[in-house]
Formats: sequence, C-alpha cells, structure tokens
Amino acid sequence: MSHGATRVIWVRTLLFVAAVLTAAIFLHRHIASEVAVGLLAVALLAMGVYHAWFLSRISQWANLPSKRVLPIGWGMWMPLIERLNRFSRNQQDRVTELESELERIHAAVDRLPDGLVVLDRFDHIAWSNQAAEALHGIFGTRRPIDHFIRHTEFNEMLPKRDLAVQKARIDLPTRPGRVFEMQLHQADEGFRLLITRDITEQAKLDAMRSDFVANVSHEIRTPATVISGFAETLLTLELDESARREYLGAILRQSETMGRLVGDLLLISSLERSPDRADEMPIALRGMLAALMDEARALSSGRHTLSLYFDGPSQVLAVPAELESAIRNLLTNAVRYTPERGSIEVDWRVRDDEGWLSIRDTGIGIAAEHLPRLTERFYRVDRSRSRDTGGTGLGLAIVKRIANRHQAQLRIESEAGRGSTFTLCLPARRLLPEPVSSAHEAVQAA
Repeated sequence: MSHGATRVIWVRTLLFVAAVLTAAIFLHRHIASEVAVGLLAVALLAMGVYHAWFLSRISQWANLPSKRVLPIGWGMWMPLIERLNRFSRNQQDRVTELESELERIHAAVDRLPDGLVVLDRFDHIAWSNQAAEALHGIFGTRRPIDHFIRHTEFNEMLPKRDLAVQKARIDLPTRPGRVFEMQLHQADEGFRLLITRDITEQAKLDAMRSDFVANVSHEIRTPATVISGFAETLLTLELDESARREYLGAILRQSETMGRLVGDLLLISSLERSPDRADEMPIALRGMLAALMDEARALSSGRHTLSLYFDGPSQVLAVPAELESAIRNLLTNAVRYTPERGSIEVDWRVRDDEGWLSIRDTGIGIAAEHLPRLTERFYRVDRSRSRDTGGTGLGLAIVKRIANRHQAQLRIESEAGRGSTFTLCLPARRLLPEPVSSAHEAVQAA
C-alpha cells in the first residue's frame, strides 16, 4: 500500500473521529452530557460492529477466494479491497495461463505414440494419455494399474522401488504381432512414470544383427576348420607329392571361399553405408556383358551353353562397378546351379519402357516357398549344395541392394526342376539414347 493511500485512510479516520467529538461537545454544552456520551457510545459501537462484520466477510472470502466474490469495503477498507482485487485478478490470470499451458501439454502428450501413465504411491493411476488408454484399455483414474496390465514380467517389476529404471518386454493382446517395452521410472513423492513403447522394429534389427553374426561365424568356421585340419596334417604327416598337392589345393579353395565371403561382406556394407547414385556415368553395356560372358564361360569350363541376345540401348546410366557386380553375381549363380549340358541365356531388351536384363538358366530351379526370402543375407535353399559350389549366401542380397540404389527391380521367376529367370528392370530414365557416332556408323553399314 502506498504512502499516499495510507495518509488518505488516516485523514478520513481522523475526520470521522473529529466530527463525532465535535457533535458530542456541542451536545454536552447545549443539551446534556448524557446525550453526548450516548452519541460517542453509539458511534464507537457502530464502528466496532461494522469492522467486525467486514472482517468476518473478508475471512469467509479468504477461505474460498476462487468461488466467492470479494466484498465491497467502505472507508478505511477501500484501499485494502482495491489491493486485494488487483491481487485476485493477477492470481486468476496466472491460473488461467497455467491451465491453458497444462491443456497444451496434455494435448501434446496425448499425441505421443508412447503410452504414458502416472502412478501414485499406491500404484493407482493418477493420469494416462490416449496411447496408454488404447494400448492397455485404461479408463478412469484412481484404479490399480494391475487391473489393466496382467503380465507376469510387469507384475514382477511393479513392487520394486529401486531408483534404477525397471524394464520388461511384453506382447499386448490389443496389438498382435508387435513387441512392446515397458519402462518404470521413479519420480518424486512416491509417484512413478510408466512408459509403454513399441520396439518391434528395434527387436527385428536386434534379431537380424544376431542372425548376421551367427551366420558369418558359421560360414567362416567351416573353411577355417578345413584349412586348420589340412595344415595340421601337412605338418604332422609325411605325405607323397600327390597327397600334399591335394591338401594344398583344398586349403587354397577354402581360403578363396573365405576371401569371397569377406569381399562380399565389405561390398554389402559399403552399399548400405554409401550415398545413393555415387559416381554414376554412361556405361557401354555391350562391352560389359561380353566381358562378363567370357568370365562365365571360363567358370563353366565348357559344361554349359552360354548365349547373349542384345536388342536394347547400348548405353545405360549407372555406377559401373555396382552394375557389373550385380550381373556377375547373377551369371555366377546360373553357372553354379545349372547341371552339366544345361544352357544359360542373357537377354537385354526394352519392355514397357524399361530396360530388362534377363539371365535365364535350365538349372535346378527354386520352389515357390523360397522365392520371397531369396534376397535375404545368408538365406540358402540348400546349404550343402551352396557350400559345395562355393557360394557365400550374399550374392542375391548384393544384387537386391544394387537394384534398389538404381531405382530398379529384381524379378525372380523359378520352378523347381525347370530352371530360373532373374531379371533386372532398369527404369526408363537410365536408358540413354544411342551416341551420334554409333548411329552414323550404323547407317553407313546399312
């Protein structure tokens, strides 16, 4: 309260007292002393009753200020009432602002995909967001959380009051096929925060990582065991020249298998890590296919009939090393899985405005149930046959990733016992027009 307002209160009070005293003195001199004393008594009583009544009203208002109207004061109470009015308005504005902020926070939390539940010290629900209500079927508050979540893992961690975060993985009947992790965080004053998070993708990645490590270990262990065994035999036994060369040949083959596996692992890692469309350039596809066909004939050693049909654009836009690796993998698989005297055809043509590079063989074929998983890393239809042919189990996974990086598709058509056709479908924008010089030479030749 300012000094000016205080001065006004005292002036008004003193004026009232002076007026009463003046009236009492006038009555004492001109009427009677008893009348003057009565006036003083009535004035003091009226003042006391008024202040007592107003104090009771102020006290009632102070008990529930948010639900009652501040009483109107007169006289010396007016400055105080004005101060209280300003204070009350400021408080109401702050409460309104806090309520609005709390509503915005609740709306934001309700939009979170994770389920959030606040538990009191008795593990009853104090608050929950919409995601938690949908995941666990929660409705209302002040209900025990174990009425809605009935999982053994959760019931085991609920009684623990450790400061460390409690975690459990569970399956929810409301979300079949998904994996959820529940985290229980300790808060202040005995409250706890329960978070339910969908970790299905993370669980898949963890499983893939575990399978990958197990597969790599398994693939390396076999050639490593063979190399170790033959090397030990060479060191401990006296062998004739033919046996020694046979053992050294086996060691060489197994070391080459390990080298191919490491090379494929490095390649697939670089494909997944490096940016898309790195070092793209026009590629003379006829020359690349001719060179790869020569490699395939050398691998076949005359056991198969290989033919090339070239009826598409002579140039495509791609990363040379990646496209060459994809075609080499498809050709190598065709040679390895096609019996002797079988045929392998490579066909390049345009279909539906796309460039189709098809590699067709008359090999052992693949049953329909295996086709969706062929491009997974280390997936094999027949592990023993793959190992006998020197495959690493990564070839089609590499081809699939190269196709994706070039916005292409890998189509697989196969039937057990009747061969397979693997087709790389390059989008139209990767098919380049014929060079002017080549077109001019073609016209002259005609």
